[in-house]
Amino acid sequence: MRILGIDPGLRNMGWGVIEAVGSRLSFVANGVVHSEGTDLPGRLCSLHAQLTGIFREYAPQTAAVEQTFVNKDGASTLKLGQARGIALLVPAQFGLSVGEYAPNKVKKTVVGVGHASKEQIKHMVKMQLPGADVRSADAADALAIAICHAHHHKYDQLLLKTGS
Repeated sequence: MRILGIDPGLRNMGWGVIEAVGSRLSFVANGVVHSEGTDLPGRLCSLHAQLTGIFREYAPQTAAVEQTFVNKDGASTLKLGQARGIALLVPAQFGLSVGEYAPNKVKKTVVGVGHASKEQIKHMVKMQLPGADVRSADAADALAIAICHAHHHKYDQLLLKTGS
């Protein structure tokens, strides 16, 4: 299964694509899309267009997006939520299911602790995806989200088959 992980951001949206075959994970690609434009609608449109291009190029079968955490600045949280809306919209437009994971769940799944640093995440992503050329912290986070989805989606599917 080809999985696209997305780390939402209004200025920089990280993305990472992996292949999951059974318990084996392999690296496909990663990067960051940068919003363009001077106003919010233009920036959101730019993110949508770039993310759509990534979906067309890599043809994922499922996607995963990190959930938004609320910070002290309400306006920033709202803008991040709008970028996250784009990250949810594009996979839906391709008819894909989308997993959503809290940042602590992603870190715990990939690193083993829920409050891992950016450096720890990047290190563990490289360990789990040999040969991965991780281009930035945002891309590392997106690959971690995809890894998290690979692990949890597999168990969700198993539970559905067993009727539990």
